[in-house]
Amino acid sequence: MRVGFGYDVHPFAEGRALWLGGIQIPHARGLKGHSDADVLIHALCDALLGAANLRDIGYHFPDTDDAYKNIDSKILLARTMDLLRTKNYQTGNADITICAEAPKLNPHIPQMQTCLAAIMQIPPDDISIKATTSEKMGFIGREEGIAVFATVLIERI
Repeated sequence: MRVGFGYDVHPFAEGRALWLGGIQIPHARGLKGHSDADVLIHALCDALLGAANLRDIGYHFPDTDDAYKNIDSKILLARTMDLLRTKNYQTGNADITICAEAPKLNPHIPQMQTCLAAIMQIPPDDISIKATTSEKMGFIGREEGIAVFATVLIERI
């Protein structure tokens, strides 16, 4: 068994959809990024890649490559899972924390779990997603962006 940790942050941007955990969340602003800026999937990919000693998301899907411009991050997660399988790993579980003042995310968590589980080919119950705030402190508290922390357990097949 191996453990991996991932972290990502993206600032809010006008005129973009907000994607988190593979689903679109109703909100006035989305997140800025080269891809669809799904900060949750990016942190999860980093955790998975790190656990398997496969470097990080920027190494495999660089933001300098136009092939990834506005790409759906669910595709990046699927490709990350393919990379893990090439090293004979499967996911045991994932524990994810989203830190955002707005929007309210708890109503969307079951749909995120279902979406991610389908891509990762694991039961939704093996994906824990929690939402918290930063109590109005820092860039998150000022609603300038969202941060996500992800921890995963992977196992040899």
